[in-house]
Amino acid sequence: MDFSSAAGELYGVPPSGFVATRKRLAQEAKDAGDRALAKRIGELRRPTLSAWAVNLLARSAADDLERLLDVGAEIRAAWGSGGGLGDLEQQRARLVGSLVRTAADLAAEAGAPLREQALREVEDTLQAATVDADIAGEVREGRLSQPRSHTGFVPAGFPMAPRNGEEGAEPKAKEKKAEEKKAKEKPPAKAPARERPAMEPAEAEEPVKAKGRGRSNVTRTSAARARRAETLRRRAEAADRRLAERRERAEAASREAEEASAEVGRLRHELDRAIAGRDAAVRRAERAAQHRARAEEEAREAREAAREARRAADRDARHG
Repeated sequence: MDFSSAAGELYGVPPSGFVATRKRLAQEAKDAGDRALAKRIGELRRPTLSAWAVNLLARSAADDLERLLDVGAEIRAAWGSGGGLGDLEQQRARLVGSLVRTAADLAAEAGAPLREQALREVEDTLQAATVDADIAGEVREGRLSQPRSHTGFVPAGFPMAPRNGEEGAEPKAKEKKAEEKKAKEKPPAKAPARERPAMEPAEAEEPVKAKGRGRSNVTRTSAARARRAETLRRRAEAADRRLAERRERAEAASREAEEASAEVGRLRHELDRAIAGRDAAVRRAERAAQHRARAEEEAREAREAAREARRAADRDARHG
């Protein structure tokens, strides 16, 4: 047994059987003299129901899952090259919906049906796997201990979302298009100097001021939007951190409850054995007491018979 095979077996069992299976595998590794492997196995975390359901997909619906991950790779490539995303988005939605239903069926067949929250977490994990290559690798491996999610609409590795139909275009490409457009726009022919009426200083200055005010307003609006976007991003990151901490605490509490439940089961088993042993001892004592009472009665009757025999012998001796 090696770590990969042990982890593969462990994350394939329902969460309710995780602790017992982990203990058995760790003990087998310890019995084989591999204490380092036993320690690594003992440190593996019990999966949530939703994470276990995604692991089931990696084992029992690997082909469909791989098609979704391939579409995710195409989406990331299209985002980087500026290609169209419409058809890929439709494929992703169709595959995610199908895989969520498959996960629900597999979990129900294994005796651990998924509730609405767990199904949402399965969907979030599959969506995240299409936009983050690292999460895709974790999902493909089938050893998740908790669900995954991806914040925002931009695939991992891309700093900002595309706009105005220029999906994923490189900044230099945008600049080049702007320069080409500018080159095509020829300035209007200037009228001869003698035919152009002289402008009053106020008339010449007013367009410049208006243009400056327009630029200033746009700059302030852009800055305000940027500040708001940054504030929302920080709030989202803080919410993600709080969510991760609460999930970690919930997972730790779940593990403790599972281990405590296993310990209670063991103690109850020992208690049942002790009660059975006590009852058997009580029955044996009762039977021994009954046997002793009968023996005492038999001894008393024997003594009485002996005394009677002696008295009869004495009477015969006197009359003889």
